[in-house]
Amino acid sequence: MKNERVPLLGNAADGAAGGSSLDAVEHQRLLARPDLRSSPENMIVDPSNDTDSLLATKEDPTYGSSSGEPYEPSMHRTLEHPTTNLDTMIHLLKGNIGTGILAMPDAFKHAGLYVGLFGTLFMGAVCTHCMHMLVNCSHELCRRLQVPSLSFADVCQRAFESGPIGLRRYSKLATNLINMFLVITQLGFCCVYFVFVAANLREVIAHYFFDLHTRVYLLLLLIPMVLLNLVKNLKYLTPISLIAAILTVTGLSCTFYYMLQDLPNTHTVKPYSTWAQLPLYFGTAIYAFEGIGMVLPLENNMKTPEDFGGWSGVLNTGMVIVACLYTAVGFFGYLKYGDSVKGSITLNLPGEEFIAQLVRIMMALAIFFSYSLQFFVPMSILSVHIRRRLHTEQSRLIGEYLTRVSLVVFTFILAAMIPNLGAVISLVGAVSSSTLALIFPPLIEIVTFWPDKLGRHYWVLWKDIAIMVFGILGFIFGTYTSVAQILNPDLV
Repeated sequence: MKNERVPLLGNAADGAAGGSSLDAVEHQRLLARPDLRSSPENMIVDPSNDTDSLLATKEDPTYGSSSGEPYEPSMHRTLEHPTTNLDTMIHLLKGNIGTGILAMPDAFKHAGLYVGLFGTLFMGAVCTHCMHMLVNCSHELCRRLQVPSLSFADVCQRAFESGPIGLRRYSKLATNLINMFLVITQLGFCCVYFVFVAANLREVIAHYFFDLHTRVYLLLLLIPMVLLNLVKNLKYLTPISLIAAILTVTGLSCTFYYMLQDLPNTHTVKPYSTWAQLPLYFGTAIYAFEGIGMVLPLENNMKTPEDFGGWSGVLNTGMVIVACLYTAVGFFGYLKYGDSVKGSITLNLPGEEFIAQLVRIMMALAIFFSYSLQFFVPMSILSVHIRRRLHTEQSRLIGEYLTRVSLVVFTFILAAMIPNLGAVISLVGAVSSSTLALIFPPLIEIVTFWPDKLGRHYWVLWKDIAIMVFGILGFIFGTYTSVAQILNPDLV
């Protein structure tokens, strides 16, 4: 199929477009949407897109439609293996449930029992709304550009290109910022994964044999982590992903079993915390909810994408389940262990029981196997620059492998420098997760629908500004407090 679109996480840059703007638009209309079923863990779509800008040739939504009816992107998507609603739900749940859910009791410690309870539900509602924003903007821009689908970075770029004239010059900058924060976020996740695995292995080995510093276990993990991430094709990681999912479900079930035993009265823990500690709660909570990068890949690959949105759609249903799980783990975990709760709830499980030690091993293995899936995203973005600077196939291959090894070593060094799991999670959430989940989506919505589609009295504009201010404040204070805690763990 000569005109079939390359996989979104593949070598999209190699399919450079040419010709006139109109020809590019007509060409994109006929492109088949790639199949992501074999790689559901992809966090972004087409991060390496290096095609020329596709400005809307006409604002008429029926432009390019032979029938004269409004262009509907989902009707022009062709998939060899589209996902069902249930498939999409499972991928959504799996992509949102990781180390963040195990850190929620620590987040509640920094917020207090009831502030954490209602704050987590509120955070979940805001993040879900931002996901809807991104999907709606994608649909609007797809209609304007007559293309079947767009990635997160593409949505940002096309929004700026077709937005207010004064902002159009910043379209490339906005795209680069999106990709930069995607790389920072995913590498931050990898650092957290390093620390999480090392901390849990240390607990198990210290109980049965001897105690070594966390950095020793980080060093022991380095070689296996490098070897695992030399695998370039996600297809070969599918069995590992399945094993990780089974271990995660089993480990969470056992964790709930321990948390719900002999729960104390609610008055034994503080109902609210100090203002100084709230930024740490924000960073951890937004880290846990940061799944916005996978929203467009899932919606783009659905058999019935019209079921993704709506009040009872796949997105709302999945995120309600996620929010309830986060809230339950945070609430009962903090109630059970109080202020002695650690950066991961697995570290609080009774060390003298074999099942508790088994849970630590299962969760450590699950997160270890999930590292390569998180690592795939920054590599898919950076590989574009590698191909652009190296011209022979052999040099590109060597360059990519060297980059893979260097990035794994880089995340190892960061993890060794900051082996404080709770502080690392909060810092990653405050810096990058807040930017992607709370700042960029409302900004993209404003630019996309400016100036006459922002609601009566510009209520959409004011709503988006409020969310952006919330995200910016969380970014500033969350980053400051997290760094302060890393430098002085006894500060808060």
